[in-house]
Amino acid sequence: MQIYGPSQVHGAQSLKGPHNGRGPASAGGPSASRGADEVQFSAAAEEAANAAEAGEFRSDLVARVRAEISAGTYETPDKLDAAMQRLLDEIG
Repeated sequence: MQIYGPSQVHGAQSLKGPHNGRGPASAGGPSASRGADEVQFSAAAEEAANAAEAGEFRSDLVARVRAEISAGTYETPDKLDAAMQRLLDEIG
């Protein structure tokens, strides 16, 4: 069903694509009035992808940190204090 305003409700219509009378923009198909899709990656994502491709990450460290997080032993008071200090240093 298509609704063309508050007083024009139409009944069931064909499933065979766009209907006539929508104007010249529909003649070229759905992509005629829209640009091509575009993807943008952040600099951090690009660096991570490059490191993964080059084998520059330490899988042993990643496995250890994941295990510590799972066990609930990763966040220690010393690590939280260090993170807080780095944050305060960064924001001035």
